[in-house]
Amino acid sequence: MSRVKRGVTAHARHKKVLKLAKGYVGRSSKCYRSALERWEKAMQFAYRDRRNKRRDLRRLWIIRINAAVREYGMKYSQFIHGLEKAKISLDRKILSELAVNDKVAFGEIVSQVKAALG
Repeated sequence: MSRVKRGVTAHARHKKVLKLAKGYVGRSSKCYRSALERWEKAMQFAYRDRRNKRRDLRRLWIIRINAAVREYGMKYSQFIHGLEKAKISLDRKILSELAVNDKVAFGEIVSQVKAALG
């Protein structure tokens, strides 16, 4: 059995990791070991924050809807309850877009909700 020298594959692996860690501060972009650790941690943060982004966006949409609805003398919770009663099925993302970009259409929705609440 012939002897296997692993210099070429190890060098390629190191090069790949250092390329991924390009732009990191200090030693984290120069040394293989610290670059690998920083890159693995970065991937953990990326995975976690892809999920947290949805949470943050939902919070933003709710804040926008609440601010827009208060101009019409309602609260967010009353508005959402009224949407269900009026059988209007728009999600929070669309409602917040309407509240920001199309105030006339949002006003129509609020008037329908008020009519449904009685």
